[in-house]
Amino acid sequence: MQIELITMREIQMPLVHFFETSFGRTTSRRVLLIEIRCDGVAGWGECVAGEGPFYGPEWIETAWATIKHFLAPALAGKKIDHASESGKLMARVRGHRMAKAALENALWDAEAKQLGIPLWKLVGGNRREIACGVSIGIQDSPGQLLDKIAEELAAGYQRIKVKVKPGWDLAILERIRERWPEILLSCDANSAYTLDDFEHLRQFDGYRLLMIEQPLWSDDFYFHAQLQRQIKTSICLDESIEHARDAAAAIESGACRIINIKVGRVGGMTEAIKVHDVCQRHNVPVWCGGMLESGIGRAHNVALSTLENFRLPGDVSASKRYWKEDVIDPEVQVSPQGTIIPPSTPGIGYRVRESLIEKLRVRKEMIRA
Repeated sequence: MQIELITMREIQMPLVHFFETSFGRTTSRRVLLIEIRCDGVAGWGECVAGEGPFYGPEWIETAWATIKHFLAPALAGKKIDHASESGKLMARVRGHRMAKAALENALWDAEAKQLGIPLWKLVGGNRREIACGVSIGIQDSPGQLLDKIAEELAAGYQRIKVKVKPGWDLAILERIRERWPEILLSCDANSAYTLDDFEHLRQFDGYRLLMIEQPLWSDDFYFHAQLQRQIKTSICLDESIEHARDAAAAIESGACRIINIKVGRVGGMTEAIKVHDVCQRHNVPVWCGGMLESGIGRAHNVALSTLENFRLPGDVSASKRYWKEDVIDPEVQVSPQGTIIPPSTPGIGYRVRESLIEKLRVRKEMIRA
């Protein structure tokens, strides 16, 4: 594949409903899209970095500058046989995994299109139906949260995940379990707790949770391992896992029993597959996490979720949950049974709505060799 042209676009997409975590509340998304032309074929990727450096150190401004000045020039004009080779060309730049992932994933899309096969087949997937869960942010009131859960259950979602933080946790879980004793339920703390909260976190065992996601520091294995030995609820690590070596270290240290794979967090599809494979060898189930992606990033998540060890419902939900109008056609849809059927057309399998992207566009840069 000859990398001819790299185009960066930032678009602004308002959310249908605000999304709040322990980091804060989001009402709209600044989305950085990447289009790469290889041998006349366009591949699309999305940088999942947020509006500020809260989930991780990257945010949209660092991603834009790093891609423009370092990563895109490292790729433009180069010839590669496979998208997975792009990582070596960008390796001189340390970190910036979300920025790198946007470029690499666009190349995976382009390669699949050139081969005339769906992206999920190119990555080695074999699931023809993906089980879907949903992530529900912190709401203005417990009643509002219960209404949201009822709405998502009615839509068929197989797993409910709620965001928690000190002051919005045990009482909320109690209300949920009183109303729905048997649903598959998990919670996500986004590193909201510390060592002082160990006794408090033991009380989560009373709510029969599938998992508690990232309760402690984003860069920690040691104290997560201590906590896992003291609670029955399975710990799932998210922010702590940046590559396959992290996954191996976390599993072998006993820091978690489940791992969330976000393709942007680990630097692209190539590393995401490696994380999956490490977990599969250790019989640790994985699931695909979401980052409020547009349909382009969501399509990559669909492809990744077809790998064999994605045994738990992920956060790959329908476009309409987030956007009044998505940038792909058709939009990602979830069946009444809470599943997604991966598309059979080449590449990501969805048509990119370039006219809508131009309408939403805030800025644009083009990088050639």
